[in-house]
Amino acid sequence: MNKAQFIAALAPHFNGSKKDAAHAVDVVFDTIVRNMSAGNDVMINDFGKFKKVDRKARMGRNPFTGETIKIKASKKARFLPAKALKEIIAGDRKLGPAPKPEVKAAPKAAAKKAVAKKKVAKKKPAAKKKVAKKAPAKRKPAKKAVKRR
Repeated sequence: MNKAQFIAALAPHFNGSKKDAAHAVDVVFDTIVRNMSAGNDVMINDFGKFKKVDRKARMGRNPFTGETIKIKASKKARFLPAKALKEIIAGDRKLGPAPKPEVKAAPKAAAKKAVAKKKVAKKKPAAKKKVAKKAPAKRKPAKKAVKRR
């Protein structure tokens, strides 16, 4: 599942608004990234932990030449799945039903106002425009096929 598919799956929970769902996804991802970059762990119960990990400098090997090289120290993002997530993926625990989106009925007063505004607005007669007819486009003669041996 990519980000667009994820947003489309969340849209029904935002009254069908992909824009609101995209905003929510962006805010969640941004918050996780900002906290991780500051060195804070982000723990989401029954899902997992996002954390920033320091990797030490180490020796490695170039696979093409076999030469030993030094790999610099770096910082990496790491996700540690929670026990509940591991159990669900392994099939040891059943996943409950998916939450259903709340269906909100449109307010009746707003619908009546919209209909009333349409009735009040009068259409002005459209002025007739002169339309010039275009001459048919000239076709180029077809090229003769050349036989090759």
